[in-house]
Amino acid sequence: METHLVDLDAAFLFKGAPNDQCQAPHMGYVLKGEYGMRTADGVEEVFEAGDAFFVGPGHTPITFAGCEIVYFTRTEEAKRELPVAMANLMKYMQAQGMEVPAGPQPSSQVGED
Repeated sequence: METHLVDLDAAFLFKGAPNDQCQAPHMGYVLKGEYGMRTADGVEEVFEAGDAFFVGPGHTPITFAGCEIVYFTRTEEAKRELPVAMANLMKYMQAQGMEVPAGPQPSSQVGED
């Protein structure tokens, strides 16, 4: 489950990915508030509490304060997307003066135990 505390156009997370967009499909459900996606063709879709959603490859997320969602991404696709998103998140945190974790950085080993 994810809880979003601020309104945020999170397109910057995918800078450097193909077409600067997330290429993994996701299925999800909005538990509270609103959650959005901008597709490759520029269309923005906003999902509200109680909505189930599917979004295909070629999108960027838009989060709204107070949103709670659960979503699912296939492991192999998450492994491909996560390194780019996490590297961009660390850069963003540094630029904002936020504390960046000193330990090992997240890897692409999602779902491996």
